[in-house]
Amino acid sequence: MNKRALFAALALLPLFAQAEIKTIKDVLGREVKVDVPVKRAVLAFYYPDYIAVTGADKFKNVIGISREFWEKFNPGSWAMFKQKLPTLQNIADIGNINTGTFSLEKTLALKPDVLILADWQYKAIATHLPRIKAAGIPVVVVDFNAETVARHTRSAEIFGELNGTQARAQKIAAEYARGIADIQKRVARAKQSKPKIYIEFGDKGPSEYSYTFGKDMWGAIADTAGGNNIAAPYIKNWGPINPEKFLTAKPDVIVISGTENGHKDKPDIMAMGIGISQADAQRRLAGFVKRKGWVDIPAVKNKRVYGIYHTASRSLADLASAQFIAKTLYPQQFADIDPNKTYLDFYRKYLPVVPDGTFYIQLK
Repeated sequence: MNKRALFAALALLPLFAQAEIKTIKDVLGREVKVDVPVKRAVLAFYYPDYIAVTGADKFKNVIGISREFWEKFNPGSWAMFKQKLPTLQNIADIGNINTGTFSLEKTLALKPDVLILADWQYKAIATHLPRIKAAGIPVVVVDFNAETVARHTRSAEIFGELNGTQARAQKIAAEYARGIADIQKRVARAKQSKPKIYIEFGDKGPSEYSYTFGKDMWGAIADTAGGNNIAAPYIKNWGPINPEKFLTAKPDVIVISGTENGHKDKPDIMAMGIGISQADAQRRLAGFVKRKGWVDIPAVKNKRVYGIYHTASRSLADLASAQFIAKTLYPQQFADIDPNKTYLDFYRKYLPVVPDGTFYIQLK
């Protein structure tokens, strides 16, 4: 072997030493063999969480995403991250599993060394899984939608294992677990019956009841925060509640969630998030309490109506949202807690951007 070939071989040794076939246990308990650290990942969901756990520089190894969810449904986040991650502009799109535009052919053509799916996505494309397996593409399942400490922390650890950032992942996971434990300790100290709470995605405006949440997403967070979720007996995961059932339940707290999506064309829908002003969010939230019969609801009478950023859920950053909802339910126990600071601090510590906008409000 000549000297040039020898030097080239020696230079590659660190790369071979770092790479390994690792068995990763995903949130479903499946044992999946993956060549780590991953160099060609297709990531179908949970983008800021992946970046938080792995570091922004690792996102260059993500070769495909579901662009519709991030770019179209969360335009504020997309615009913000695109400035720091220029590769986003040209990243491949595998389609949106939720809306039925997922492309198996595009996914296979990317030849990823791992396909990372949310739990619900894995179930939704079950018929495609044999072809994905036949192509030799390992599938790893994560889940932040369940809003449990176990799945939040395990999903963070999985991202770390895939990218060689286990220490960072464990730090973030531990902070989340401690934060939720603190919430539950404070709620226990309140020693009172659980206040009744109603949470609605305000994407349809005051004229129509939109999705509320049973045991999933905001419903799970409400349970964690010590709330008696009035939708739980009627809604399994998410869906609209019958207005009569809402009026009969008489919630003590009402929370309306919103995003930046579509607010320019629809002046009455709830808008919260990046680039949304406090004044605009307050104006829109005020429209919801004008619904028929709401004037007699305890939450409205006692001025316990709130707005929340819908995207600040199903994420490691939603510790802030759990704090906020707990504070709406038990204001005295959480008087020293600033959920907005918790939310922004997560970005400052773990992400390359810090959002500017309106994320948590109480109706004036």
